[in-house]
Amino acid sequence: MVDYSTLPQNKILCVDMKSFYASCSAVMEGLDPLNCYLAVAGNHERQGSVILAASPRLKREFGIKTGSRLFEIPKDPRIKVVEPKMATYLRIATEISRVFNRYVPKEAIHTYSVDESFIKVDGAVTLWGDAVTIAKKIKDDIEREFQLPSAAGIGPNMLMAKLCLDLEAKTKKRGIAEWTFEDVPTKIWNVSPLSEMWGIGKRVEKTLNGMGIFTVGQLARFDLEKLEKKFGIMGNQLYHHAWGVDLSDLGAPIIEGQISFGKSQILLRDYKDKEEIQQVILEMCEEVARRARTQRKAGRTVSLGIGYSHEDFGGGFHRSKTINQPTNVTMELYHVCLDLFRQHYNGKTVRNISITLGNIVDDKELQLSLFDLGADKRWELGYVVDRIRNRFGSGALLRAVSYTSAGTARERAKLVGGHKQ
Repeated sequence: MVDYSTLPQNKILCVDMKSFYASCSAVMEGLDPLNCYLAVAGNHERQGSVILAASPRLKREFGIKTGSRLFEIPKDPRIKVVEPKMATYLRIATEISRVFNRYVPKEAIHTYSVDESFIKVDGAVTLWGDAVTIAKKIKDDIEREFQLPSAAGIGPNMLMAKLCLDLEAKTKKRGIAEWTFEDVPTKIWNVSPLSEMWGIGKRVEKTLNGMGIFTVGQLARFDLEKLEKKFGIMGNQLYHHAWGVDLSDLGAPIIEGQISFGKSQILLRDYKDKEEIQQVILEMCEEVARRARTQRKAGRTVSLGIGYSHEDFGGGFHRSKTINQPTNVTMELYHVCLDLFRQHYNGKTVRNISITLGNIVDDKELQLSLFDLGADKRWELGYVVDRIRNRFGSGALLRAVSYTSAGTARERAKLVGGHKQ
């Protein structure tokens, strides 16, 4: 049992913009975001183009959602397909953050993603009313000023606020719900499958299922020592999250040790030539390494995912390799990915590539080797290149492979969030 009386009892809002990209596009088209049939697709010329966002009604009535393909959209005159306006979406997101700032100081706001934020309102209740009242004011302001729908979950910590949002607030007509620790047994423990619980992915769910755990309630009652033996520190966190316990500060990662840096790319055409595929992998390693260096981090586990074209009946592989020395050097990541690619690639047409750097540590020191006297120069070179790109733009300094027919970095440097501005 958990003694909740010893835990912080904060008032934290988790505010989500419903189908944000689709809703913004609907407003720009003069449509009602909740009642129109609208999809956002990156490239209208390719029937296999991915749907980036869909309005709630399109999702509900036609089953079209993020990740669907353009050819799956029925030929219905009510359905409108538009191109993404990423720069506009980001500007609107910034303005919405300013709405939050009317009620709480900036340090009480944590932007979790473009369309989702955490807001700690403990110090604002004497000014604006209780947490539900503040949530309603924020929701009304956003709807009045931007014509955009939103929902808010309220809880004593970030975890509970997020679960409240996903499992209840989004389904309520009012779009606002509040949970306390007393709600844990009735509202969290019945959650199944486990992947519906924030912080539990499909792989962890499969492992837990193999241990006889199928609901969050079963996880809460499972032997803590066995969980820690199986998952390490993450097992302790999974156990306490099942009880609704989250001691992380606002803005800190909910699940410690799950931080990673990655990039996933759906290719604009079929890639079957091994040399071309390897050129794209090199470009992506450059981006993953840059993201790690930006946070002054390095990692020991490199993962490569390859997805095959539907014309080759789909499929693919995802493999990881752990190295001895943490790194954020592009070419070191590339050589690991190259080994994984050569071991597992079977010659099929490639349409999706993903690369992740995990097992993260602080990039505070470099272990030198008598057998690799240039390691320090390669390490420093990465940070020098980053400084040039930060100053002059991501396209200011590119590798030679980006100027080949296989390269994608030159074109993607013109985009915002991977899409048209």
